[in-house]
Amino acid sequence: MPRMTAARAAVEILKREGVSHAFGVPGAAINPFYKALKEGGGIDHTLARHVEGASHMAEGYTRADPGNIGVCIGTSGPAGTDMITGLYSAIGDSIPILCITGQAPTNVIHKEDFQAVDIASIAKPVTKAATTVLEAAQVPGVFQQAFHLMRSGRPGPVLIDLPIDVQLTEIEFDPETYEPLQAWKPAATRAQIEKALAFLLEAERPLIVAGGGVINADASDLLVEFAEITGTPVIPTLMGWGTIPDDHELNAGMVGLQTSHRYGNATFLESDFVLGIGNRWANRHTGYKLDVYTRGRKFVHVDIEPTQIGKIFAPDYGITSDARAALELFVEVAKELKAAGRLPDRSAWAASTQERKATLQRRTHFDDIPIKPQRVYEEMNKAFGPETRYVTTIGLSQIAGAQMLHVYRPRHWINCGQAGPLGWTIPAALGAATADPDTPVVALSGDYDFQFLIEELAVGAQHRIPYVHVLVNNSYLGLIRQAQLGLDIDFQVNLEFENINSPELGVYGVDHVKVAEGLGCKAIRVTDPGELGAAFDQARKLAAEHRVPVVVEAILERVTNIAMSRTADISDVTEFEEVATEPGHAPTAIVPLRA
Repeated sequence: MPRMTAARAAVEILKREGVSHAFGVPGAAINPFYKALKEGGGIDHTLARHVEGASHMAEGYTRADPGNIGVCIGTSGPAGTDMITGLYSAIGDSIPILCITGQAPTNVIHKEDFQAVDIASIAKPVTKAATTVLEAAQVPGVFQQAFHLMRSGRPGPVLIDLPIDVQLTEIEFDPETYEPLQAWKPAATRAQIEKALAFLLEAERPLIVAGGGVINADASDLLVEFAEITGTPVIPTLMGWGTIPDDHELNAGMVGLQTSHRYGNATFLESDFVLGIGNRWANRHTGYKLDVYTRGRKFVHVDIEPTQIGKIFAPDYGITSDARAALELFVEVAKELKAAGRLPDRSAWAASTQERKATLQRRTHFDDIPIKPQRVYEEMNKAFGPETRYVTTIGLSQIAGAQMLHVYRPRHWINCGQAGPLGWTIPAALGAATADPDTPVVALSGDYDFQFLIEELAVGAQHRIPYVHVLVNNSYLGLIRQAQLGLDIDFQVNLEFENINSPELGVYGVDHVKVAEGLGCKAIRVTDPGELGAAFDQARKLAAEHRVPVVVEAILERVTNIAMSRTADISDVTEFEEVATEPGHAPTAIVPLRA
């Protein structure tokens, strides 16, 4: 039996589990693992500037590449605690990432040794499993189980903590005979699918709500096929955006308090049956007034996690199943029903959703200087085609982006929907661009998100990871400022100051162009909306030529309130800006959308 260090055995397992890339920051307590990483070969490594950044890179990597799992590596103590936000983001959105930390020697972990912390206990609430391995012989089994857990049931992250003496201990391990464990995923039965379809057949105005579980299961093709066979319009959730192309005749728009379309909310409020697949009824989608969301309609809920059924509200029928397994049967049974002439004609209902889609639009064309944010998204839609992969996190920029951008393919909207940590966008974009360098990546940030982990731009410069980063700058914590309207305050959310080194910026303060250039990237500042299109074209060319991130900073008007509900009710969304009767047409009124 071959002998090797436990660290080397772990690296060999990573390769056999399909890992080809890792992100991290070395340190004393994890150096033996890095030695094994170097000597073992076969796994590329990207050196981050911050361990939290590395964890977000791993998540962006997984989200862009369905066949792989992102790996984040750090030393002991603060490296592990830095990863917690990344783990929280990953578990909130059911994304598998593996975080590996170093640890103090086993005999002094309990003696307040330097950078010794019980990271496994800290990480347990935000992982599927978190383990400090105390016996070197257990390392292969712990890593094997980690991948099994990450892939089984509802996907999610795992943390493995390796004391330095455990890493260095030699064990007997034969990598040539290692085999990954078969992942377990629940599957619907035909009887369950037939019962679910009975609800669909009875309905007059049915909808499918497609969640992130459809994307995780790589089942978007089946979802579209099922929708087309039955003629059922689809409402993608924020995490399911891209399951059906935005321009598909059965795409009815998104629903919710913030990241929603006027036509999506209006259509949902007209429905009488909802089939949810791979979604979790997140409150930004349903609103907090569940009686409004559920009144007058029946629900069937299909989800991979049994405890998710009935967690937010009790459906009329629930099925525990992987989305792909369920959709395979949905398609099979729907085809049989169609052949038997038992499927109702949904064309009038589908046409009504498209009529709302054509008329309930928000205005985007403004020529104002400073730039209105809506114009930025209008120009992005013109400049970036359907092959574009967008990456963003939270804030008014993300909310407006979700309302106004267009997504056409699964995994082309990468957004941390549950946690929403500021700073996530830059590292996640780097991870996504690393996983799939052939797909153009466009990141979207407000100025505060951009500043949180801005140092990670240097990673893109060092490792030659090109992408375009659209930065909308109003020198405000825009979403929090808007939320404070209800409290009649504007407190500690204003970022303005006069930068003595860049007086041309006025009160916009931080000179993001100089900072980006100082970190080895390219940057363009735009103050006139008529110049946005040319700036985006130039950014693409610069990214291709120099192989680095390129920032396009749009200087916005200081205050713009973006459409959202102020009453936590999807039937009561306030349109703060003028709305248009048709795309591009002059507005007719400022109209709150109400039931």
